[in-house]
Amino acid sequence: MIPDPVVQTSGAREIVADLHVVPNNGVQLVPNIGVIGGRDAVLVVDTGMGTANATGVLDFASGIARGRRVYLTTTHFHPEHAFGAGVFAGEATYLVNRAQAEDLAGKGPAYLEMFRGFGGAIAERLTGVEVPTPDVVFDGEHVLDLGGRTVHLRPTGRGHTLGDQVVVVPDAGALFTGDLAETGQFAIFPWFPPHDTDVSGLGWLAVLERLAATGPRLVVPGHGEIGDARVLADVADYLRELRDEVWRRCGAGVPEEEVVAEVRAVLLERHPEWAGREWIERGVGCFCAEYGSP
Repeated sequence: MIPDPVVQTSGAREIVADLHVVPNNGVQLVPNIGVIGGRDAVLVVDTGMGTANATGVLDFASGIARGRRVYLTTTHFHPEHAFGAGVFAGEATYLVNRAQAEDLAGKGPAYLEMFRGFGGAIAERLTGVEVPTPDVVFDGEHVLDLGGRTVHLRPTGRGHTLGDQVVVVPDAGALFTGDLAETGQFAIFPWFPPHDTDVSGLGWLAVLERLAATGPRLVVPGHGEIGDARVLADVADYLRELRDEVWRRCGAGVPEEEVVAEVRAVLLERHPEWAGREWIERGVGCFCAEYGSP
């Protein structure tokens, strides 16, 4: 049974001046949420799942804003990150990159139904929720001026999803990654053939390498503990490890079902403390499909 994915804004902390993070506290399907402030406006990064969570996030952000304008962006279209954005309608301007807007419109309804199908607290959180529609859709990098602080909304290209977007706060050296990075768990591969095969292990690895080259001082992952650039390096190391273990077996002609079992056993032995074991098989499937790609 998946625990209730409740966002606890009471645990928020200011990691640098006027930059707050509401941590996920290790709760499944709860993201790390950011509130980034400037002189004139604040930007909220991700909403949590559903109306009640997003209402709490909006109330928290409004308290931080104290009359400043409120913006919202989401790191990608998955329900725990974006399916509370409707609460912000009329209270904030919601901005996303074009590929993410297309993900929301094209795949959002199916993901909403899939998550409701989990039942229990997940279904309750999504009662009455509709797939959100952004107010502003942009191409390329979008620089948002909050007043004395700029924030860069940067699409990364295909990785965890087609519409992944990182949020960069240059003056703080901070990077919000969404689910391109997690700590303490196996990487989340939304590999659901034939319905959704947009995740790319190879693309994801290339994205992480580019992000690491920018030298962030603070990395806020989609889920897990805040860290530094080592967070990116650790996820990249795991993706290489997964790729190499899968491709070695593919090259030897091992059937995919045997590849899954063998690689799962290897990875669990190496990382017994990590959560998210259910994502190993999907990561194997993704890299099997990409076998032989440059």
